[in-house]
This record gives sequence, structure tokens and C-alpha cells, in this order.
Amino acid sequence: MNRALVCAAIVAATTFGCSGKKGIYESARQMTGGDPASGKVAIRKYGCNACHTIPGVQGAYAVVGPPLDHMRVRVYIAGRASNTAPNLISWIRNPKALDDRTAMPNMGVTERDARDIAAYLYTLQ
Repeated sequence: MNRALVCAAIVAATTFGCSGKKGIYESARQMTGGDPASGKVAIRKYGCNACHTIPGVQGAYAVVGPPLDHMRVRVYIAGRASNTAPNLISWIRNPKALDDRTAMPNMGVTERDARDIAAYLYTLQ
């Protein structure tokens, strides 16, 4: 078997997990230090659903901000920063620090809640 193909399979298995949704949730926890289930609750707590369409979040069908589907596979956050867990957590906590012209308000999201929200968003492929 081609060595590059074997390496790609190993990376895919560790990134996306071999056990479907459970593996994706565990991977998101490892990436962010957060809990996806708590993140789903925090999304509603901070009103993210008022501006964004977010798969799996009841009532999150707004179109003010961009839809937050496929966050796990996006290249950029806010069209500016590389899609890494630290960047996403920072963006959630203080979007104006990354882009002072963004319409996204600072909602006073705590570090813990930002990690949880990022974990949930990283389950969305």
C-alpha cells in the first residue's frame, strides 16, 4: 500500500475519529478543551442563534451573520484568521480584536463558554 495513503488514512482517523459522531465529539473536545453539549447550550445562552443559522440548535435560523455550518472544515474564521481552535475561541470571546470592523458584538463570553461553543462548532462538518 502507498505510504502516503496510509499516512492520510491515519490523519483522517485521528482527526475525524473512527466511530462517527462520537469520534467527532471527542476530537472537538481535544481540539478546544471544551464540551460540545455544553457549547450547544451556551450558543442559546449568548443569543448566537439570533444572528446565525447553526445546525442542531433549535431556533437558529437567522441570516444576519453567516451560517455556522461546516466550521470543522473551513479554512478561515471571519474571513481573516486561520481556522484553529485558539483563533476560534478568541474570535468568540472578542471578535473586534480580530476585526475592528466586524458587526459581531462582544457578548461577554467567558473562556469556558467560548471553549464549549468552539467545541460544538467543530462538530459541524
